[in-house]
Amino acid sequence: MKMLLVRKFRVLILMVFLVACTMHIMIDLLPRLERRGPEGRPGCWCRGWVEAGRGLNGATRGHWEKEEPFAGSAGRVPPENKCHEIQNKHRSTGGLERRGQGVGLPHVQLQPRKVLPEERQNEDHHEEFLPTGETSIDSYPNWLKFHIGINRYELYSRHNPAIEALLQDLVSQKITSVAMKSGGTQLKLIMTFQNYGQALFKPMKQTREQETPPDFFYFSDYERHNAEIAAFHLDRQVEWICIERKGEILILDFRRVPPVAGRLVNMTREIRDVTRDKKLWRTFFISPANNICFYGECSYYCSTEHALCGKPDQIEGSLAAFLPDLSLAKRKTWRNPWRRSYHKRKKAEWEVDPDYCEEVKQTPPYDSGTRILDIMDMTVFDFLMGNMDRHHYETFEKFGNETFIIHLDNGRGFGKYSHDELSILVPLNQCCRIRKSTYLRLQLLAKEEYKLSLLMKESLLKDKIAPILYQPHLEAMDRRLRIVLKAVSDCIEKDGYDNVVENDFNTDVNTVTTER
Repeated sequence: MKMLLVRKFRVLILMVFLVACTMHIMIDLLPRLERRGPEGRPGCWCRGWVEAGRGLNGATRGHWEKEEPFAGSAGRVPPENKCHEIQNKHRSTGGLERRGQGVGLPHVQLQPRKVLPEERQNEDHHEEFLPTGETSIDSYPNWLKFHIGINRYELYSRHNPAIEALLQDLVSQKITSVAMKSGGTQLKLIMTFQNYGQALFKPMKQTREQETPPDFFYFSDYERHNAEIAAFHLDRQVEWICIERKGEILILDFRRVPPVAGRLVNMTREIRDVTRDKKLWRTFFISPANNICFYGECSYYCSTEHALCGKPDQIEGSLAAFLPDLSLAKRKTWRNPWRRSYHKRKKAEWEVDPDYCEEVKQTPPYDSGTRILDIMDMTVFDFLMGNMDRHHYETFEKFGNETFIIHLDNGRGFGKYSHDELSILVPLNQCCRIRKSTYLRLQLLAKEEYKLSLLMKESLLKDKIAPILYQPHLEAMDRRLRIVLKAVSDCIEKDGYDNVVENDFNTDVNTVTTER
């Protein structure tokens, strides 16, 4: 009996050893062999992207130190028909590091994939190669051009052609995979495209004319897809066409919102059939009206009662281009000094202390630099939209405190057109500070010939799912603009023009101070 047990034990040990060897061969050795070409050479290895000191236009290192763009990806990029997918973390919250101070990018390994014949017919393979053997920047995908253009002062330049091309990509690129975004209170999907770009999809939850129910708290309001689209257009410029002239008119011209476009998505073919997220896949069902529905997993409104249903399987949504990956360009999250309490009964300190701004201005980073003026810009931006949900904000860590605030997550704007939430303007009323460029632009948008609502309507017509905003929302923006100008006028009357309006023209941004 004892010898029998010993033999069984030896057989068990031998089987475990064989299983371990098999797993070693499958996991370690086979992938290495698959990555080697027919002559024993590596199949696809992209060794870095750029020479340190070269930029979007081939600028020298001295130019980088002046403009400070994110040029980490300006260099080698593999042909799309050879390299399949960048093996890094999801680009849900990250960024490319700028190379102005000699910061390099890590080597990026790409996995090869077989290209289907129909893909070869639809793709443009006319790549332009430099004498060094590197691909030119014109052959880069538009999402990468957008990343390269980020600098200390803005997400993209005023006349960057890649932005319009990127907006077109967001509505036309084939969706190859879908996954739920972790975190957040409501359902959002991460969509990956055929050109390896990624975007955040927010599905339609309300019709254009619906208002936020009066009994809803701001922290339980719906996130609206059309608010994300409208926020992007409010943040940028528009080509204005009239009988007498054609030209480019700036709206707010901050350029701090990542590109966003509306898209009609097929829930069956472009979400359910391409997702590998089993939790998402399991929530799909057919409604009694024979429409395809799903609800995903999240903190709010993710249940059968709040399912998202197509007509029969088509659903509207907004697609916001991803910022560069966090592993390449870290972002710092800041608590908004005028953050709300997010409580049904409690009030925040700024709601009960009229001198709260004086305390803020003595606290870094608001005691120097331009950060307090950035907060005022964001306050005006949020008030025009009616967005009460600005609890935190982000900046690119590489640029320190002397950089702009990224205006992310604007889905709770444009909820009520019949009500102006004056508490959003408290930072401006308490601090009585505003940039001269912002003030002059607001005055221009109040003029009849450059009316804010008309410019917004003109700009939003370019989106594929236009109209984006219900007309009363556009009219509410004109009304709120007059309220902002009245608040600035009251501050000037109380403290004087020079103490309220900060002259940011012909001034080195690094030397502007907010101390008074």
